[in-house]
Amino acid sequence: MAESPNPTPKYITFSTVTGYFQQDDPITEDRGFDYTKTNFGLIDRAYDGDSEFDPNHKKTQWERFGNEIARLNHGSEPDVQYKVLYMGRHGEGYHNVAEAFYGTHDWDCYWSLKDGNGTITVTTPFSSLPLLEFAVLGFLENWSDALLTSVGIAQAAKANAFWRSQIASQNIPTPESYYTSPLLRCLATANVTFSGLDLPEDHQFVPTIKELFREELGVHTCDRRSSKSVIHENYPNWPFEAGFKEDDPLWDAEHRETNEAMDMRLGQALEDVFSNDKNTYISISSHSGAIGSILRVLRHRNFSLGTGQVIPVLVKAKQVTGERPPRGKGPYTTISTCSAPSATDVPI
Repeated sequence: MAESPNPTPKYITFSTVTGYFQQDDPITEDRGFDYTKTNFGLIDRAYDGDSEFDPNHKKTQWERFGNEIARLNHGSEPDVQYKVLYMGRHGEGYHNVAEAFYGTHDWDCYWSLKDGNGTITVTTPFSSLPLLEFAVLGFLENWSDALLTSVGIAQAAKANAFWRSQIASQNIPTPESYYTSPLLRCLATANVTFSGLDLPEDHQFVPTIKELFREELGVHTCDRRSSKSVIHENYPNWPFEAGFKEDDPLWDAEHRETNEAMDMRLGQALEDVFSNDKNTYISISSHSGAIGSILRVLRHRNFSLGTGQVIPVLVKAKQVTGERPPRGKGPYTTISTCSAPSATDVPI
């Protein structure tokens, strides 16, 4: 009997469907943009299905948007799918405070290579700290896999309040699947943002911890993750993706990931989600660099996010027959370092 031929190779291409959110419009400034003051950036507009879905004009903008997405998916070709990504950057972390204090040059060449600056140590597991108790803690001795500051916690709480308001007043389509970077600041941000919301019973907040959704890899200790055991100790009910390692397999003390390498990694993460998750509304809790890379993969315009900010994107994914572009570990670069910080530097 003749052997069956090898399966035809396929891969997924991504594009942003523009015209739905202010953030994909080139005239929208990212500096100072606040998703809580703009309905997540959802553009107030009519959709093709409005006349049938909302003949009496009683539905909210988000309800009509939800119908539009269902209509797009229902009418799409078998190899095309549409998903809405709610991508949130973590709240302010102690590493963000340190970079702002020391300056980007000294942070990149000296302080970011350190585990901390030798001030206050916190030993209590952070996920067990009450919000107000956590908020009064001072600067950390250790910003390796940095925790949230009180400002960062407040930013996540603001997101929680906004989601709560949107669910109650707009009937916004809530995430059906949740993913988070394994870095502690993202885990904490996701936890504060989505805990306690009135979510559908079949789509409760139980995020999958996914390795490839983490920040730009290498050199900076704030981007070196904690062990799987530490993460599990603090979030025992959150599942890890299959194959998640005990110790960080990706961080490199001497080399920093390039944009090309990031785009390969984040593209792989997206392809995994789109290939294996049939849900339409996806939450991703991640980082500024990682979300910037995702936007490049999605062919979205550059849109920088401040700490605690959120950007939604309507994505069209198409399965393509043929050999996939290269994937795996892309090129890294060597970072210039300095033997000492500027003379004006003092501990915080």
